[in-house]
Order: sequence, then C-alpha cells, then structure tokens
Amino acid sequence: MIIVTTETVPGKQTKELKGFVRGSTVQSKHIGKDIMAGLKTIVGGELGEYTEMMEEARKKAIGRMVEDAKQKGANAIVCMRLESSAVMQNASEIIAYGTAVVVEE
Repeated sequence: MIIVTTETVPGKQTKELKGFVRGSTVQSKHIGKDIMAGLKTIVGGELGEYTEMMEEARKKAIGRMVEDAKQKGANAIVCMRLESSAVMQNASEIIAYGTAVVVEE
C-alpha cells in the first residue's frame, strides 16, 4: 500500500477514486507507568512511556486505515493525515485518514 500526504502519488497516474478511509485507536498507559511519567515531569525530559504509547497508537491507526483501503480495492492512500485528541484523562485517540485510490502499477 502506497501512503502519501500529497494529493497524488508522484510518478503514478490515479486510475480510480475509492473514497474516504480511516483507522483509529484509543490508548492509555497503566497507572504504574503514569506515576513514573508524572515524576519525570518534575525533572524534565522526554516521557518515553508516552512516546512509545503514541507510536504504537499511530501504527495501529495507520494499519486499520490500510485495511479499510484494501477492503475497498485500493492500492494507495493519498492526502493521509494523523490527528490526536484526549478522550479522557490519560487516554488519547489517534485517527489516521485519507483518500483511497487505485494508481497505475
């Protein structure tokens, strides 16, 4: 699956538009790691536990978006975007979305 943030796939002609596709996940960390991250905010630095959590969430959301595109018969996704939002304290939603298309092989 080709995934680009641009409106077209460079060097490929778009043959067919399949439509909007998306994938999302809601992730949270367990209380132990949350406490450790809270302590880390006192001394500063990267919150590795949350960085890992968000990376995992992005991968899941993109994977689900790709599955949506495959089900529609696409071989590429254009205009791909990622967004995140807090759905409750210590939990975030990541959504990946774009437009599924068929491009020349």
